[in-house]
Amino acid sequence: MSALASHRKPRSRTAKTSPAVGFTTAALAGVTLLSTQSANATPAEPKPSIEEVQKKVDDLYRQAGTATQTYNKAKEATDDKRREVGRLLDDAAERTDKLNESRRALGNYAAAQYRTGAVTPTAALLFADSPQAYFDQTQLMDRMTDQQRETIDAYETERAAAAEQRVEATKSLASLTESQQALRASKKTVQSKLAEARELLSTLTAQEKARLAEIERQKEEEARRKAEAQAKAEAKARAEAEAERQEQEQQNDTGTGAGAGTGTGTGTGTADGSYAAKADKVLAFARAQIGKPYVWGATGPSSYDCSGLTQAAWKAAGVQLPRTTWDQVKVGERVATGDLLPGDLVFFYDDISHVGIYIGDGKMIHAPKPGANVREESIFYMPIYGSVRPA
Repeated sequence: MSALASHRKPRSRTAKTSPAVGFTTAALAGVTLLSTQSANATPAEPKPSIEEVQKKVDDLYRQAGTATQTYNKAKEATDDKRREVGRLLDDAAERTDKLNESRRALGNYAAAQYRTGAVTPTAALLFADSPQAYFDQTQLMDRMTDQQRETIDAYETERAAAAEQRVEATKSLASLTESQQALRASKKTVQSKLAEARELLSTLTAQEKARLAEIERQKEEEARRKAEAQAKAEAKARAEAEAERQEQEQQNDTGTGAGAGTGTGTGTGTADGSYAAKADKVLAFARAQIGKPYVWGATGPSSYDCSGLTQAAWKAAGVQLPRTTWDQVKVGERVATGDLLPGDLVFFYDDISHVGIYIGDGKMIHAPKPGANVREESIFYMPIYGSVRPA
């Protein structure tokens, strides 16, 4: 046994342990690589808070409102250019008819010349760039009647007018194309902002949506309290104005007064009866639209955007307002928030992208935003830019 044992080959441990060593090295290298990648990877952005989401959504709606006014302005310009092009085309058609009439008259003259044997001069006349110049050169004017001369003059006049009309129409068509491009661009911007807002809201859980609704409720409550304060101030001012009026009447009755007083203070205003009558029509129209949906770019009768509603309401009172908030704010008399009267227009945000119709007591009727209907709301729900009295 011992001799046999002495001839046995020593057991090799290297062959069995080498694979294990190789695997361990690869594993360690992999761990090192993963560690390096993890260290270099950009950390995931933290989920925004509900307050941040609410602010972001409000900003997107405001930006959409601004883009809507840009769209409205571009649409107005496009409509104006389209009407202008239509007018030019109508004028061109009328001039073409006159030009053809002159040509027919020249053709009749040519036929008469043909019958008298003067074919060549007449044919040259019809193909000449300037019939007047041709007749001047060939001395044919002496052979023409006064009516024929008038026909030539009319032909020349209409041909020159038609050429000028073509130039003007070309410029108007180019301007129309630019307006249409601006219209498409602003429409795309509105749709993009609204889509971004919808996508952001769709990521919220039920609990987060409930929290967002609570934030909105608190915002509305704060705006309501401010409206109530405005209503009290207006009531006080009206009472003071009424007391002053009665005192003035008593003084006039006793012969000691001199002239009627004028109301001053918060909410009293100085508008005359004609404005009040118009405002009544404005408010009657606006109240009849309550519950109809906000649709950007809409001017009624089934839906409105903010400036579309104000424009339609004042039109019901016989006053034509411009289409956009940016132009409406320039119409009429500027008034302070404390001096607002029913019918006045209240504008919001620094970019003047929203407008509502004041109804008194710190409230307005307006078309708020996509997904909402025309409604009454506190004017303090949004930051006020300023107010105007349109008429």
